[in-house]
Amino acid sequence: MKKLISLSLLLLIAACKPAETPQQSADKAPAGPPPIPPYQMRAAESAGNRFAVSQNGEALFSNRCGACHLAGGMGTNLLTKQMMMAQRPPSDGLLTNRTDLTQSYVAGVVRGGKNAMPRLTRVDVTDAELAAIARYLGKAGE
Repeated sequence: MKKLISLSLLLLIAACKPAETPQQSADKAPAGPPPIPPYQMRAAESAGNRFAVSQNGEALFSNRCGACHLAGGMGTNLLTKQMMMAQRPPSDGLLTNRTDLTQSYVAGVVRGGKNAMPRLTRVDVTDAELAAIARYLGKAGE
């Protein structure tokens, strides 16, 4: 019975706490938006119009592929694990560090998918965008 009375008293005291003023609430608010994780950062697109295709493969890669293939993304993490198992440097998990990718290989993996990566349709990445991304990533000779 004493425990019940003590608990009731504590709840009553907690309920009687004075409400915060709007100024007190504003003082506790963090300044600015929370930081963005690296895998969510994107390069600026040309005027927000996806169909005004930029030939900048780096910006297209960042916008179309970056969610998974920038630092900290799931694709990068999985590829890094595969690189380490294959006795290759972990830095090869980041696609932009790879020098063994060809344009046709990049296009084939994007359109057909591979392992955990789903295939991307022409709605996800247009042919012109894919060509620019493949030129950007495909550093090995064809």
